[in-house]
Amino acid sequence: MIKTTGITKAYGDLKVLKGIDIQVEDKEVVSIVGASGAGKTTLLQIIGTLDSSDSGKVFFDGSDISKLRGKSLASFRNKNIGFVFQFHQLLPEFTALENVCIPAFIAGRNKTDAEKSAKELLGFLSLSDRLDHKPSELSGGEQQRVAVARALVNNPSVILADEPSGNLDTENKNELHKLFFKLRDTFGQTIIIVTHDRQLAEMSDRILKIKDGLIVNEL
Repeated sequence: MIKTTGITKAYGDLKVLKGIDIQVEDKEVVSIVGASGAGKTTLLQIIGTLDSSDSGKVFFDGSDISKLRGKSLASFRNKNIGFVFQFHQLLPEFTALENVCIPAFIAGRNKTDAEKSAKELLGFLSLSDRLDHKPSELSGGEQQRVAVARALVNNPSVILADEPSGNLDTENKNELHKLFFKLRDTFGQTIIIVTHDRQLAEMSDRILKIKDGLIVNEL
C-alpha cells in the first residue's frame, strides 16, 4: 500500500532523515518508534504529503505521489489519507457533527451525504448523543474519537496517527488503542502510528524504529 525509497530531509545543517526505505502492506497496522527528534513525525508528514522530502519518493498503491502538486496533491490527500493528531485539532466553534463533516465538504460531497456518513461514524464510536456538542463540552477521550471520525469520513485507504494517545489518561488511551485495530478489521484501513507508547507499539503488526534518521530495525 505504501512504499518510500531514499527519503531524506534536512532543516539547514540538521539532517533529520538520511535515506528512509519502508514498505507497509494493505490493512497492516505499523508503529514507528524512536527517541524524540529521531524524525518520526517528519517521516509521517512526508508520507501524508503534509511536507515534502529533499530527495526520495513516496508510492501509494503503486503510484508515485511525490510528483503531485497543488490542487491535485490536496485532492489526493483529502480523499485517500485520514489524520489523527495528539492534540485533536477540532475547530472549537463547530459541533462534533460539523467537525466530522468538514473533510467531506472539502471533497465536494453534499450536506445530506456528508452528515449521513458523519452520523454513522459517530454512532460507531458511541458518540450519537454528542452530535451537537462543541469540543469544550466533550471529554478528552470524546474529542479524540470525534477526531478519529473526522479522519474516517471520506473512507480513506490510510490512517496516519501522530502520538494519538499522548494526551489521554490511561482508560481513554487503552480504549483508543483497541479502536485502531477495530477500525482496521471493520473498515479495512492501513494504519501507520507514530508513538512513544510501548503498549500501543507492541499491539501493532510491525514496529519500525528510527534512530539518527535511519530505520535501524524492524520488529
